[in-house]
Amino acid sequence: MKIRVKVLRFNKEVDSKPYYKTYELEVDESAVVLDVLDKIKWKFDGSLTYRRSCRHGICGSCGIKVNKKNVLACKTRVKDMVEKFGPTLLIEPLSLKVPQIIKDLVIDKRDFWEDEKRIKPYLIAAIDEHPKMEHLVTPKEVEKLEEAENCIACGCCYYECESKSENRDFIGPMALAKAYKFVADVRDRAKKERLEIVDELGSGVWDCVKCQACIEVCPKDVDPFTKITHLHNEIFEEGVAKKNVATKHAEGFVHSIKKHGILDEGMLVLYSEGVNVVRHMPEAIAMFKKGKIKLPWQMPKSEGLEEIQKLIEISQTHELKG
Repeated sequence: MKIRVKVLRFNKEVDSKPYYKTYELEVDESAVVLDVLDKIKWKFDGSLTYRRSCRHGICGSCGIKVNKKNVLACKTRVKDMVEKFGPTLLIEPLSLKVPQIIKDLVIDKRDFWEDEKRIKPYLIAAIDEHPKMEHLVTPKEVEKLEEAENCIACGCCYYECESKSENRDFIGPMALAKAYKFVADVRDRAKKERLEIVDELGSGVWDCVKCQACIEVCPKDVDPFTKITHLHNEIFEEGVAKKNVATKHAEGFVHSIKKHGILDEGMLVLYSEGVNVVRHMPEAIAMFKKGKIKLPWQMPKSEGLEEIQKLIEISQTHELKG
């Protein structure tokens, strides 16, 4: 199979800006993108630099961007990419920010690891130095982790995250998925401490914009978005939630659905922000003109409202405040 590969090249020690270099080569139909990079390096250009290690989707080292999607080079079949995008592959590093690119496809991931450190990514427990038996965890207790332990810290979700790209303080989906792993681990004794960390406005779970890009790019099906949702619930259930615009937004959402069966967007903002809602008046007027929000007496009720209310009562695990 003959393919054309455009690879981003940049060496911060000698180049003023990145550039693309094109290679044409033949590869076997069973080849993965890592095979392509290896062939370029070994047969065409020994200066090409990228990270790799296990080749089996375990170490997470070979995370790159192929045709604008974050993937593991060792798990991504060339044939699949060609069928989807045509015979030209565009290969770039996970981050396209020049200061972050060290050389070619290798980036400085210090921001990634520093954000992980913020959630204390290790088991915190009173450990008997001379145990008489192992600490058994039942299969049912393991199920609560929902495979969060499968994260290989490849960075694919982190460098795809819309929240992280706009808000550098946001801790990122990988760290939050890992925080959930320890929150759900019955052996850990720092549940509330971690929940307080991820409850912070500006950096924690409330700043996820729910774009769900992390689900699409995760090569291990960890689904960080669902873990973030679980952390929302845990924050309320453990009494950690602070009274602020984020938690009031979550509570207001439930109030609205419970009252109407559908979302009252105007009242949701009022409930969340109180008197500060006046700053949104231009947007509110525009939404009202478009029929996006309605006056209180205009709000319709959903069909089957009683059933919706019963479902909320059954599933609700904490009392709303106010």
